[in-house]
Amino acid sequence: MTDAELERLLADVESDQSERKQSLADRDKIREAICAFANDLPNHAAPGVLYIGAKDDGSCAGLAVTDELLRTLADMRSDGNIVPIPSMTVQKKVLNRCEMAVVTVEPSDAPPVRYRGRTCIRVGPRRAYATPEEERRLTEKRRARDLPFDIRPMPVATTADLDIDLFRRTYLPASVAPEIIEENRRSVEQQLASLRLVTAEAAQSVPTVLGVLVIGKDPQALLPGAYVQFIRFDGTELTDPVRDAEAIGGPLPELIRMVEEKLEAHIETSREFVSGPIETAQPSYPVVAIQQLTRNAILHRTYEGTNAPVRINWFSDRIEILSPGGPYGQVTRANFGGPGVTDYRNLHLAEAMRNLGYVQKFGVGIALSRKELEKNGNPPLEFKIEDTYVLAILRGRT
Repeated sequence: MTDAELERLLADVESDQSERKQSLADRDKIREAICAFANDLPNHAAPGVLYIGAKDDGSCAGLAVTDELLRTLADMRSDGNIVPIPSMTVQKKVLNRCEMAVVTVEPSDAPPVRYRGRTCIRVGPRRAYATPEEERRLTEKRRARDLPFDIRPMPVATTADLDIDLFRRTYLPASVAPEIIEENRRSVEQQLASLRLVTAEAAQSVPTVLGVLVIGKDPQALLPGAYVQFIRFDGTELTDPVRDAEAIGGPLPELIRMVEEKLEAHIETSREFVSGPIETAQPSYPVVAIQQLTRNAILHRTYEGTNAPVRINWFSDRIEILSPGGPYGQVTRANFGGPGVTDYRNLHLAEAMRNLGYVQKFGVGIALSRKELEKNGNPPLEFKIEDTYVLAILRGRT
């Protein structure tokens, strides 16, 4: 939006396309506003604008817009509280001779967007939580031809291919606030559609790729590459004898649990005396680093156009974790792994992993892995980036 358009919107009465805040004092309300603009319930198909540093009447609040303030606002996009991640920009502007931070939020391609499990909307100038009918309207706004791969329908699948008990027991309570579940009293089909696990438009619900990956009874039967291949070699080469091998599959919660149990079972611990009689246990690899990189491989891989699994090859001197699919979006070979550089091929799978607690904050997995490796005394993390895969290499403690 141009400065002239921003000034006109600022001067107008507060509406379902704009909101004003004098400061960052109430960050929950700011996140709710971002969520509401992303949902675009009135269907303006135009951005919503949040002015930080403006009073309710649009006049100047005299806020000093610092780099720290802008970073705080930008971090709200990917701190894991608003899912799926909204498309937004944060800028320092001088409007009507007043310095303020302007947050511009684009309508989501795949509503409903939720903040801490609640669907926020704008009703005129007022923020609110969506009613069941309003959630249905948001769900129906999605169109399959415009959707990313992870929420496209899978015509060969039916709802019989989904584990409804797993959904009710695990995924639904992890994704939606309990009081919302109690108040809405929606059918299972409506709940599945709301969370993008089945389509919303068809007369008969069809599971999406996301639905098959997250709660599918046998995801590999429908997506042949949806598994993790683990091999432990007794040596440093692929031609060395194999000590352990397993193809691990299943719905996302079971897949990650079984993979991480396998990895933890292979971590060796040495006893070291650090000072006199004081003994410490030192693992060959920090479990957090392996977990983060494995989860990243499952999240960021491509599931489209390949039957290749995520591969974990554990050698006597290193671990190699291979994720099918090269860099995506704004991530390139040159900037891969850099601070704040992240993008999502599977945006809604990222939401599912956040809901299930496998991702605490988006975009920090590599940084956390590097920190844990250094703290444990391992050599620095290495990457090999190609067009068709990303390979992470963790080397053991010498």
